[in-house]
Amino acid sequence: MTIGWVLMLSLVFAFVLAAIFHPQRGLLKRLRARSTRAQREQVEDALKYLLQQEQSGRYASPEALAGVMGLTGADALKLITRMETQGLITSRSGGLQLTSDGERWALQIVRAHRLWERYLVDEARLPLEKVHSEAERREHGMTAEQVDQLDASLGYPLSDPHGDPIPDRSGQVIVVSGTPLTAWEAGQPGRIVHLEDEPPLAYAQILAQGLRLGQVIRVLEATPERLLLSDGESEFRLAPAVAANVFLNPLPEAMEQGGVMPLSELPDKTSAEIVALDDACQGFTRRRLLDLGMTPGARLQPEMRNFFGDPRAYRVRGTLIALRREQAAQIWVKALE
Repeated sequence: MTIGWVLMLSLVFAFVLAAIFHPQRGLLKRLRARSTRAQREQVEDALKYLLQQEQSGRYASPEALAGVMGLTGADALKLITRMETQGLITSRSGGLQLTSDGERWALQIVRAHRLWERYLVDEARLPLEKVHSEAERREHGMTAEQVDQLDASLGYPLSDPHGDPIPDRSGQVIVVSGTPLTAWEAGQPGRIVHLEDEPPLAYAQILAQGLRLGQVIRVLEATPERLLLSDGESEFRLAPAVAANVFLNPLPEAMEQGGVMPLSELPDKTSAEIVALDDACQGFTRRRLLDLGMTPGARLQPEMRNFFGDPRAYRVRGTLIALRREQAAQIWVKALE
C-alpha cells in the first residue's frame, strides 16, 4: 500500500470519527439529544394524563398509565420510577399522584397546548379539526419563559378555540361552566361556550354540522334519537351522545336585546350600532377589532362584498374595513331604523 493510500485512509477515518464523536455536531451527540427529547415528551404526556385524571377527581393506576401511553408493564414501571426520581409524582395505594412540581409542569404543558391551538386558529388559519394534533406536536420542550412569550404574542387569551380555559403563568385557571346541550331547555336561546374535542369522532360530527364557539342556538326538538337545533338561519341535527359534548350558557345581557344579531348576518345597505364584542373574540383578534374602531356604540354599514362574498367591507368611523365572516360573527350589532 502506497503512502498516498495510507494518508487517504487516515483522512477518511479521521472524518468518520469526527462525524460520530464531534462534541457539537457529531452523530452520537444528536442521538443522545433525540433520546433526551423523546424521554421528556414521554414524561410530559404522562404528566398531562395524570393532571387530567386528578382534575376529574381520581388517580390513575400504573396499568391505566401504561394503557394510555401504549407501554408495556416494564416500560411503564421505568417511566414511573424516572418521574418519582425527578420528584414529579408519588405512588400511593389510590394510584399515582402529582407532586406540586409535577402539577406545575403539567399545567405549563396544558397552557402551551392551548396557546398553540389559539395561535393555529387565529394566526395560522388552520382548520379547527387539525389544530389539536398540531398543538400536541408543538407543546413539548418549551421553557416557562417561551410559554410566557407565546402568551404575550397572542394578547393573553383566556380560552382556547374549544372554550377550554388557558392557565395563567401562575397556574390559575378561570373555569367557565356550561350546561350540556342535552340538558338545555327547548326554545330557550343559548350561546355555545365549549365544544368538547374528545372523543375525536363526536367532535368531527359537531364541526361537520357547522356548530362553532359563540354561536347562539335554540333546541327546536329533542327525542331519544336526535336533537334538532337552529341558529335562526340553519338547522342542525345531532345524536344525543354527540350533543352532550356541546355546552351552552344563557346569553349575555347585551345580546338579549331585541334585534341584536352577529354583524355577519346584517343585511346589505343596513346601518347598525355595535352592541358588544363576543367573549369568544380574544387576544390580538379582539385588540385589532377595537383598534379598527369596532367598539360598543360605534355605527357602521356594509358597503360591498367581493366576488366570492368573503371578506365583506364595512364603513366604520369614516374608514372602509374588510372583515372575514368569522370575524364579523364575533361582533354583535343592532340594526338602526
